[in-house]
Amino acid sequence: MISQYEANIATTLGSLKDVINLSDSMSKGRDGKIRIKAKSKSNTAIYVLVMVLLGLTVLAFLTFDYKDIDFGKAIADTLHNIKTVFLQPKLTRDTTVGVLYQLFVTFCLGTLSTIFGAILAFFCSLLCAKNIANQTVANIFKSFVALIRAIPTVLWVLIFAVSAGLGSVAAVIGLTFHSFAYLTKVYAEAIEEVDEGTIEALRASGANFWQIVFQAVVPASRSYLVAWTFMRFEINFTNAVAMGAAAGAGGIGFNLFMAGSFYFDLNEMGLLTYVVVIAVVVLEFVSTKIKAKAK
Repeated sequence: MISQYEANIATTLGSLKDVINLSDSMSKGRDGKIRIKAKSKSNTAIYVLVMVLLGLTVLAFLTFDYKDIDFGKAIADTLHNIKTVFLQPKLTRDTTVGVLYQLFVTFCLGTLSTIFGAILAFFCSLLCAKNIANQTVANIFKSFVALIRAIPTVLWVLIFAVSAGLGSVAAVIGLTFHSFAYLTKVYAEAIEEVDEGTIEALRASGANFWQIVFQAVVPASRSYLVAWTFMRFEINFTNAVAMGAAAGAGGIGFNLFMAGSFYFDLNEMGLLTYVVVIAVVVLEFVSTKIKAKAK
């Protein structure tokens, strides 16, 4: 009994020691609240890195060659340009039909790249999902897809522009490549969320691979597949606008590039910007309705 009593006392003293050590690592702020200071090498390294980057940024701004720029005039001109773009939009060099046609071209670029990418991604994702595919095969395909996804869309477009030439063909292929890699990842993650019990039950009943896919995987992950596909379509639409300027793919992006860089018509640039914004809002509204019905 005495030894048990001493053991209880030792345990209590140990607990009190832990409380005292915890209180030593706590400090009160000016507002009276107790804060715990967690010091570690990683936090110190991050703090030093941030301070070094901040110092380099200040040094860079102090040593820039500003070429006698009048900052007051530059700010005034910037505000004037913003006012012209967003408050005085008008069409000067093109017709309304022409703008809508170019918008339709951009829409087609986004649609084609999304459809091609989604079809390829669906079949590849079946080889990446670890609950229905071989582990080794899944790891190999995931590594391959990650490599494709690591290269930005604009680089894929420019790579294919070397062989196909600047234009819509290179834009569609480049957008398709990145869409394929992006959708493969999210499709595989959606498939891996399917209940293992359903898959095992079908396997036990003698179902083959494709029966498992279309009787268990697709019905269970349909809403996720549709949601991710439309999200990628919205990304491809905005990328198609950028590719119209960067790769000469045509569409409303090329018109924006010409208005903003070639003949510097800010009024037309403002109108085209509003057209793109309205188109994106409409696409978001439509995709939300379709995703709601897919659930």
